[in-house]
Amino acid sequence: MKRLSFAIVAMALCLNTMAQNWRQQGSRVEEHTVKSEVLKAERSYTIYLPAGYDQQTDRTYPVLYLLHGMNDTNKGWYERGHVKDVIDQLTASGEACEMIIVTPDAGGNIMEDKWNGYFNMEGWNYEDFFFKEFVPMIESKYRIKADKAHRAVAGLSMGGGGATSYAQRHADMFAACYAMSALMHLPPASAEQVATGNKMAMLTDAANRYSCVDYVKEADEARKQQLRSVQWFIDCGDDDFLFDCNLDLYQEMRKARIPGQLRVRDGGHTWEYWHSALYTALPYFSRIFGK
Repeated sequence: MKRLSFAIVAMALCLNTMAQNWRQQGSRVEEHTVKSEVLKAERSYTIYLPAGYDQQTDRTYPVLYLLHGMNDTNKGWYERGHVKDVIDQLTASGEACEMIIVTPDAGGNIMEDKWNGYFNMEGWNYEDFFFKEFVPMIESKYRIKADKAHRAVAGLSMGGGGATSYAQRHADMFAACYAMSALMHLPPASAEQVATGNKMAMLTDAANRYSCVDYVKEADEARKQQLRSVQWFIDCGDDDFLFDCNLDLYQEMRKARIPGQLRVRDGGHTWEYWHSALYTALPYFSRIFGK
């Protein structure tokens, strides 16, 4: 009898291990392109699909839009941030729920005259593309729970500022925002550089025009109520050159009585920091999605 009981327990443990391995191996990352009428160009995106996505055809998933930083593309979060490895590990351990993760391409090497930025600029109406074309396409093509309660946005650096601004000005769409080392504003660019179409100057000008700090500072009570409908998380290293502007945002939110979390950890503006932030961000979103 003892041998039989031991065999049953061993088999159960083996099946559990196999199930966890299947869940990890079954997830996948795909890269596709979408033709944009707004941008008059094709844009790439990368998407993470959980294990079982193809088998459980009646199941829908929450979605995280994960934005990359300046000079990067949609590939960065997967090649350098290793987001697939992290979400696989966290779902296998039960610390995070299964979700779809989407990273659009809003960049490239700015020194090679590539556009960068999540805002509308002259010749680069990226925000219009994102909300009028990209999100509707993603949420119709993939089995996504397309509502505020199951949609979140996060990003690093330029993408952290983009994520924050998107969640601020489209608060009806996002349940939560996680900003990592976020670019909230920059020293002003010269009007001459902006007028001549310098890509870095235009990005700087747009980041300042859509300042996340000013958006809170200038908010009336109606705007504050909208901002309170989003759950906010600001995560920035103590050695990061953007630390002060992240702290500025948090302080303005406190003055406006907009709840939010602030994490200051040891580190700078590095992939090591952003990769480690995923271990907090993904369980955080899972709790909000109702894991």
